[in-house]
Amino acid sequence: MKLLQDKVALVTGGSRGIGAAIVREFAAQGAQVAFTYRSSSAQADAIAAELAAQGATVKAYRSDASSYQDSEQLVASVLEDFGRIDVLVNNAGITQDNLMLRMTEEQWDSVIEVNLKSVFNLTKHALRSMLKNRAGSIINMSSVVGDFGNAGQANYAASKAGIFGFTKSIAKEVGSRNIRCNAIAPGFIETEMTDELDDKTREAYLSGIAMKRFG
Repeated sequence: MKLLQDKVALVTGGSRGIGAAIVREFAAQGAQVAFTYRSSSAQADAIAAELAAQGATVKAYRSDASSYQDSEQLVASVLEDFGRIDVLVNNAGITQDNLMLRMTEEQWDSVIEVNLKSVFNLTKHALRSMLKNRAGSIINMSSVVGDFGNAGQANYAASKAGIFGFTKSIAKEVGSRNIRCNAIAPGFIETEMTDELDDKTREAYLSGIAMKRFG
């Protein structure tokens, strides 16, 4: 039997990068997968079609993870379509890099809302179903930047550090109900997000990595 056979997983930000890789691997492991996208509709449709052709049950939903109302509606739709949520992967994230003196309020707010508030939004709404079933797994995608910080990424680092505290707190709240809550903190991974880095920034990041390459 496959590792996630017949489990239902909800993955936010699943149309690109790490999220898309998670969607593909979950489907390969037998899960039924619901995933979200905000603007990459063509990529989301392509992934859903690709996996459906392989016999997987996958559905893409357009949803803004930073919106409390969108998240509530999303969870309701997934429960209606799939019946339950066994695994929640809070993966949606963005960057709006700038040095502190140049960072705008909008850059700060947008990163905190997408990267951190979204974790609250989705966890709160999905948790009720998990508590009812007395089982579930919540996986929050943080970053090594949340641990060691990074110049020009105060907003991103703060959002990812916040995920650590959130994860530990929720794990203590719901562990007795057979629900796990864990965080994953990748280093720099080759995705569309890192493709947008200029050469100088890329070299600065690589200088701190022993292998001198992204994952």
